[in-house]
Amino acid sequence: MKIFKINLMILIFLIVTNCATGPTMGGLFTSITFPGEINVENNVKVTKSAKGCQYSILGLIGFGDASAGNLAFQNGIIKIASIDHSSLSVLGITFRNYCTIVSGEQK
Repeated sequence: MKIFKINLMILIFLIVTNCATGPTMGGLFTSITFPGEINVENNVKVTKSAKGCQYSILGLIGFGDASAGNLAFQNGIIKIASIDHSSLSVLGITFRNYCTIVSGEQK
């Protein structure tokens, strides 16, 4: 019985701790978009946007690329106007993704 209680506490802890899901989270489902950084000079026209995501399955397997610099480079964005983020999680750690959205001027 004691092992069952310990396993139950571990399971509750894993479900409740939604790391890297943004400013808000839900235990069963989360789908949000939230602001990141902006160009404070506000002199960059937005002609192109790119999105890159990282994924996690059961907290055991993680893959993807959500780095702003690499996104800009691969999509020909030479000046960045804003970097925003989005996040999705289903049943805590069952499935998660974290995305970076880069907007700016194209070559």
